[in-house]
Amino acid sequence: MEKSADSKRKREERRAKAMAKANGLSLREQAQNKQNATAHGEEIPASQRDKAKGVFVSAKKKAAKAALKASKPLTGKTLTVGIPCYNSAEYMDHAISSLLEGSNFAEDLEIIIVDDGSTKDNTWEKAQEWQERYPHIVRAIHQENGGHGVAVNTALENANGVYLKICDSDDWYDGQALLELLGTLRNFLECNVRVDLVVTNYVYENETYGSQKVVDFNFAIKKNKIIGWDQLGHFGYTQNLLMHSLCYRVDVLRADGGLPMPPHTFYVDNIYAYVPLPRVKTLYYLDVDLYRYFIGREDQSVNESVMISRLDQQFRVTDIMIKSHHLYDVESKELRAYMLGYITLMMAICTVFTKLSEKPENYVKLKETWAELKSFDAKMYHHARWSLLGILGNIPSKFGDVLTRNIYKAVSKVVKFN
Repeated sequence: MEKSADSKRKREERRAKAMAKANGLSLREQAQNKQNATAHGEEIPASQRDKAKGVFVSAKKKAAKAALKASKPLTGKTLTVGIPCYNSAEYMDHAISSLLEGSNFAEDLEIIIVDDGSTKDNTWEKAQEWQERYPHIVRAIHQENGGHGVAVNTALENANGVYLKICDSDDWYDGQALLELLGTLRNFLECNVRVDLVVTNYVYENETYGSQKVVDFNFAIKKNKIIGWDQLGHFGYTQNLLMHSLCYRVDVLRADGGLPMPPHTFYVDNIYAYVPLPRVKTLYYLDVDLYRYFIGREDQSVNESVMISRLDQQFRVTDIMIKSHHLYDVESKELRAYMLGYITLMMAICTVFTKLSEKPENYVKLKETWAELKSFDAKMYHHARWSLLGILGNIPSKFGDVLTRNIYKAVSKVVKFN
């Protein structure tokens, strides 16, 4: 079986090379032409798409990984990682050292530590110390307190890298996975092939349960292949493209007015993971467990009681997401389906936490948010309201509220997401 598969692969490679020779183009040139056309919105007929796996994919995964590890840093900065910090002195060192050591102190990595007006500890002093120790890699920026979204935008505005990722100050990166990401990005730049978004896995590190849960994108996105949205598969209910999984080109994030991040607001990572998606023309899935997402602290924004107390901010973020796109105008039906699912999930979160809070003012705001969605786009409203999540979350009467709360409690015990 293995020999047969290997022979088939070799035949496909010979055929691809023959086609390339006939056209007078190398495989790399064909790949570049294809990606350049896609990046400029030109439609390429499926029959003419290059089926060769190209320069980025090896027939053997081990060989591909070895090639990525051996890649040399480029002149300039390949990747900027922004670390928003607010009173983070207790744990920020782990995040920063994971990037430095994990990348082998790569010269083409840039780390921007944004101190968001910390007042209770020596976050700013620590940020300056890191910059003094590694001035060629680390930059420390101090700003008046503006909230997580403003800190993310500060990192974006000051980024010198071609790509940007965010690492919250209580999270960290896996070193081996970071090396593979850097190698992949370098290859794109060396070959002058434009990729707007690179997706990697993230891992929930749950302190409360002492457990790990990997979120990957198998079956949803083709591995090790540059694709457009039209080549997406089906996303499972846990396969959400959150901030932790996304590595955008900086120019994608800066386009169309940048990121509409409201000040002094939590949960803006949803804006980061949603609003820029239609700007992305090409994406690539690197199947590595890069981002380690720490959950379980009592004061964390995803803690249930904290989410209830900050429900007004959840509504604010959801409203911005709703009004950012008329989703039925999104050209790719696959991307449209994913984004409709995201909006549906955001409405479900608002609905569930309103019922968990049991506060009359939150019920009023929930009703207004559903009305705003209907007013902005009736088709988007209909999709969200009459989905399974929408139906289960909006069962009328007190019995419906109790049922919604019980369903949430049962699911949260299984998924352990907060």
